[in-house]
Amino acid sequence: MTANIDNKLNPTAIPIWPLRGGDLADWLAERGVAAGAWCESNGFSAQAGKHLILPGDGGGLAGVLLGLGTGGDQVGDFWCLGTLAKALPPGSYRIEGDLSPAQAQMAALAWAQAGYRFTRYCDEEQSGAPARLCLPEQADGDALAGAIKGAFLARDLINTPASDMGPEELAAAAAALAGEMGGTCEVTVGDDLLTANYPAIHAVGRASSRPPRLIDMRWGDGGHPRLTLVGKGVCFDTGGLDLKGAAGMLKMKKDMGGAATVLGLAAMIMAANLPVRLRVLIPAVENSVSGNAYRPGDVIATRKGLSVEVGNTDAEGRIVLCDALAEAEGEDPDLIIDMATLTGAARVALGTDLPAVFTGGDDLWTALQQAGEDTDDPTWRLPLHGPYRDLLKSKVADLNNVSDGGFGGAITAALYLQSFVDDPGRWMHIDTYGWNDKDRPGRPAGGEGLAMRALFAMLSARYG
Repeated sequence: MTANIDNKLNPTAIPIWPLRGGDLADWLAERGVAAGAWCESNGFSAQAGKHLILPGDGGGLAGVLLGLGTGGDQVGDFWCLGTLAKALPPGSYRIEGDLSPAQAQMAALAWAQAGYRFTRYCDEEQSGAPARLCLPEQADGDALAGAIKGAFLARDLINTPASDMGPEELAAAAAALAGEMGGTCEVTVGDDLLTANYPAIHAVGRASSRPPRLIDMRWGDGGHPRLTLVGKGVCFDTGGLDLKGAAGMLKMKKDMGGAATVLGLAAMIMAANLPVRLRVLIPAVENSVSGNAYRPGDVIATRKGLSVEVGNTDAEGRIVLCDALAEAEGEDPDLIIDMATLTGAARVALGTDLPAVFTGGDDLWTALQQAGEDTDDPTWRLPLHGPYRDLLKSKVADLNNVSDGGFGGAITAALYLQSFVDDPGRWMHIDTYGWNDKDRPGRPAGGEGLAMRALFAMLSARYG
């Protein structure tokens, strides 16, 4: 299972009662005056996220009350189990009461994710064994294990600094995942990208002492529908010759968050053995500064045959993605999903918690929106507003990599990518942040595969 989840019920486990404000009185009525007095003296009224330990005979624990607040019956209310997992003393616990399968799954997920630690560079002291939760009867243990595998993989990759997570190391992580799950992984490196006709990837990554590469991972039965995931793998982004300021570089180790998220999603897909022919394409580069760095005003070739004028070297993600998207289109897959930490404009529009979704397929968006609601992993659709395509015009090339003006940056970036996709109705572009700026229940600060669980739920419904 996971480090803090037991697959089997322990009959001696300490009970946890998740309660909404309106249910507390009924619960107390069944347990007598002493329980009510204990709640009153501790100020517990089932407030959202608050818990109260019930004392037992001999100084032990008789149980735990967990407040869910007074709102509606929301799956996301059960994220508070992530806080509880870290607050309780070591021992075995079980959840009492009737939970829906979605609630049980969320409760177990939140508890399991509370066990995440990034300890590559330091040993985090932890007093005693962790509090362990018996997997709720209504939860799916296999699905939980896959979700945790994907989430922890994405977090580890994003949290690792660029000194130890360059293009080569990212390729090694993909190869290790493929080998573990019975897939294959091929990598095209350095000047071989030119021979293989990936000139845009090469142009962006050539300035680094660590050569650029295209990672190509495959898994699944050839008779199943083709699903291709594309992830932006910019392992560090200086901005190139359009150099970022110091503050702008602080989190740029996460600029490969799109690649990390699609690898986490791929891990979930393979663990669940979804009937798809999966392909993962990751252009892995470091956007560096040197004498052979690509320049503002350069015109670069792309795999699709379109020429691109470089309006800004700090808009490198879309340049490497366009070669990968053109390669993905060559196999005519049933669905292409690309993920990228692409624009600050998406964060201005939607903040850090809501990845922006662009697609020409209304059915795809409807399915993802529903999946996001079911899993409390939300996204928000922004339009592929066709008239803005004129903002990408160039006088010397087929298009520019940035728009003429500072407005609608997330939309124009998506429209740029759409130029390399044959059928927008079977393509989805997700502009994500890939990071939690602060600790939240079950979701620690640092790298995060946003939208990964929603995408998996959507794909499971589509193919499962």
